[in-house]
Amino acid sequence: MIALFRILDTIIMIYIWLIIIRAIVSWFNPNYGNPLIQLLIRLTEPVLGPVRRLVQRYITIKTFDISPIVVILLLEVLRNLLIRILVY
Repeated sequence: MIALFRILDTIIMIYIWLIIIRAIVSWFNPNYGNPLIQLLIRLTEPVLGPVRRLVQRYITIKTFDISPIVVILLLEVLRNLLIRILVY
């Protein structure tokens, strides 16, 4: 059971880093034809896209996309829940 939680924790942390990398790369006008950038987008967009649409519906910030922040916070909450389940 502990091994399963560690695997889930590792997957969540990797995904958080992918989101951070995507956010940083977006600041530098990336080449969207680059296979690594395309892979990064394919891995993160299934989560970021719906959150972005939901956030844009309720919060209007024209030049700043806060969906990565929201997703990272949600993933951290999930990690903390997994840790609490494991501890208790």
